[in-house]
Amino acid sequence: MFKFASLVALAGLATRVAAHGAVTSYVIDGTTYPGYTGFSPSTTPVIQWQWPDYNPTFDPADSKWTHMEGSISVYLYKCSGAFSSCTGSGNGWFKIDEAGLLSGTMYSGTWGAGQVLKALQWSTKIPASLAPGNYLVRHELIAVHQSNAPQFYAECAQIVVTGSGTASPSGSYLVSIPGYCKLSDSNVKFDIYSEAAKTITSWDVPGPPVWPNGTPASTTQGGSTSQGGSSTASSTRSSSTSSTRTSTSNGASQTLYGQCGGQGWTGPTTCSSGTCKVSNQFYSQCLP
Repeated sequence: MFKFASLVALAGLATRVAAHGAVTSYVIDGTTYPGYTGFSPSTTPVIQWQWPDYNPTFDPADSKWTHMEGSISVYLYKCSGAFSSCTGSGNGWFKIDEAGLLSGTMYSGTWGAGQVLKALQWSTKIPASLAPGNYLVRHELIAVHQSNAPQFYAECAQIVVTGSGTASPSGSYLVSIPGYCKLSDSNVKFDIYSEAAKTITSWDVPGPPVWPNGTPASTTQGGSTSQGGSSTASSTRSSSTSSTRTSTSNGASQTLYGQCGGQGWTGPTTCSSGTCKVSNQFYSQCLP
């Protein structure tokens, strides 16, 4: 068990991550603990919970593909006992922080995910009033750059909260994950490139409201934010994924699921596998 004033999860730009987001390490009172590295298993103990169903389907390449549009949320889940039996199931997750559309319009505004990309970390205070115990902390990015196809990227870690707090959330602040939202929800399935999005200046981050004892983060500019209480600060990696490029006799071509077109795109426009299909004026993708 450890007592901490702050925990910061850092986001490194690893070159072979086959996903949009990853927490690479956590800092607790100045001590760095490695996160789970799915693409390079290690015997070094980590505090991050290893999801049992992680199963990569293809080998990523070195290039990274980042997106500013999306939200960041931080959840906690109190374990009833030891971490070994704490699975995060049931109606027990509550949100202590979130950042969605911070300013501007959905079409061209500033998003929480964009702040993560700039700072390569996200800091969140654990409420001082929170009852001590074993908790899971979940960092969740929702990338919305693809029209009507939100992409959820989340990772969890095990933390021990100590102190004299006695408060615990209840009622509408508690949700199950998965289960707190549906693809048909208007704040989940939408098109940021639509004409309507050019004038929309507000967006509800999916999930429950932030627990009042917690404090939504202000914009993070290259470092950690600091809001009241004995704390954990956490951050996740920016929205980024890997794409591969291979050369053919006709020039470069894109691999399956890679970007192959869109306004301003200067990369490959042909697919080595599948067909280049238009999603919107800014984005086309190689699909089966």
